[in-house]
Amino acid sequence: MGLSLQHPWAFAFGLLGNIISFMTYLAPLPTFYRIYKNKSTEGFQSVPYVVALFSAMLWIYYALLKSDECLLITINSAGCVIETLYIMVYLAYAAKKARLFTAKILLLLNVGVFGLILLLTLLLSAGEKRVVLLGWVCVGFSVCVFVAPLSIIRQVVRTRSVEFMPFSLSLSLTVSAVVWFLYGLLIRDKYVALPNVLGFTFGVIQMGLYALYRNATPRLPAAKEVSDDEASVTDVIKVPEHVVTIAKLGTPAVELKRTEVSPMGSRLTGKSKQEEHPVVEEKSEVADTARNAV
Repeated sequence: MGLSLQHPWAFAFGLLGNIISFMTYLAPLPTFYRIYKNKSTEGFQSVPYVVALFSAMLWIYYALLKSDECLLITINSAGCVIETLYIMVYLAYAAKKARLFTAKILLLLNVGVFGLILLLTLLLSAGEKRVVLLGWVCVGFSVCVFVAPLSIIRQVVRTRSVEFMPFSLSLSLTVSAVVWFLYGLLIRDKYVALPNVLGFTFGVIQMGLYALYRNATPRLPAAKEVSDDEASVTDVIKVPEHVVTIAKLGTPAVELKRTEVSPMGSRLTGKSKQEEHPVVEEKSEVADTARNAV
């Protein structure tokens, strides 16, 4: 039905959905170019790409069980290829711990869970019942995927910053949800249409938050706490500055030093007195020499 000329609007929205979804799949390219350039994943997570691969695999299986769903097969096949390449690049440059975690999630979700769904739908159902069962599985998982951005929404509200929620990505996801909803509506497939209602809702919320906080002053409580700690440490280790004045030794200088710094002044006074005695002795020797000469 998706490619039937009897439903030109369904074909048009399906084709448009393929184009928009393909561009959305390519959105992380700058991130993976950065990973390739720096030879490090730099703390990026692999879970979204593993989940996206699992979602594409599910929808391919669902489309194969139905008749004439080529538009679902084409975009999700492209998604499987792209997400697989992303995961391969991630595994190539990730640290050992992150690489092991990604491998475990990949085996658990894309091999274990998908294999279990495949086995249960083949053994426990047949014909139209199998399509219905798999359709609700796809709906449930798609709802989980659309609910995932709630963490990003919470972070935007808490920090008043839209740094981690690009407007272009929110817009593309919203438009994609609208297009696929209309496609599902036109082909009378509730399993395609229903999840995109939730996707559209969260997309509108994200764009609204972007408009609200794009010019707001970011709130960085963590950075403030760090600066306060640094200030307290600075106050603890701060020592008073001492100014050393070099002047001619004499009575005023000795008295000045004695007034400013009493411990050092006492030592300097004693030293200056020791230095004055040779001068007195020299004066007495000169006087004796003068008397002798007389």
